[in-house]
Amino acid sequence: MKERIVVEAKDIITRFGEHTIHNGVSFKIQQGEIFGLLGGSGSGKTTLLREMIMLQKIQGGQMKVLGVDVSQASHAQAQKLMRQWGILFQFGALFTSLTVLENVMIAMREYTNLPDWIIQESAHMKLSMVGLPTKVATMFPSELSGGMKKRAGLARALALDPKLLFLDEPTSGLDPKSARAFDELIATLRKTLGISVVMVTHDKDTIENVLDRFIILGNQKVRFEGSMEALRQTTDEELKNFLN
Repeated sequence: MKERIVVEAKDIITRFGEHTIHNGVSFKIQQGEIFGLLGGSGSGKTTLLREMIMLQKIQGGQMKVLGVDVSQASHAQAQKLMRQWGILFQFGALFTSLTVLENVMIAMREYTNLPDWIIQESAHMKLSMVGLPTKVATMFPSELSGGMKKRAGLARALALDPKLLFLDEPTSGLDPKSARAFDELIATLRKTLGISVVMVTHDKDTIENVLDRFIILGNQKVRFEGSMEALRQTTDEELKNFLN
């Protein structure tokens, strides 16, 4: 069976003023993968993710997400695309004036015509799916621990049953035990929901135990694309030292 490509970057060029971040970045992400965007500080990992979700424009090349060229997408195409992906930003980005349940319900209220009782029921189900107890639904973000905020943000990202899940440094700021529990949750969700996951991370345990494949950005290019097993076999000393 032919592999389906869910994200395809071709010769991406990104500039901020006269400063070039990406100069010919290309890679492909396959359906069902947990794929990582890695690289040193300033290499453009998060910028690349922002380009995929249409928060940042590219200056050259082509970025296709679920078959749509995001830089050429019409308003209708963009709206349809946004209903097919979920996003967890680095610090959860929950609305502090809303309860956890209300945060999860936002997208369903905006993008569906479902009655409110069904939306509430679905939101409760998403909270359960990410391992949060029922009592959390009525709490506000300020009452949650860091790990619980991440899970609440993940529940919101899953609200519309997306095909693609984007995660920006999902374990950043978590203690080691919480970080590993979150890694296990992502792996389980991929298995049970069949979603594709794209994540920016610098967490070595996540890279070794969760990612199927990844790219390493450096010097405005893709320095490496492949699996951890392939990285271990490289003769490039700089790449070999990357994870150390």
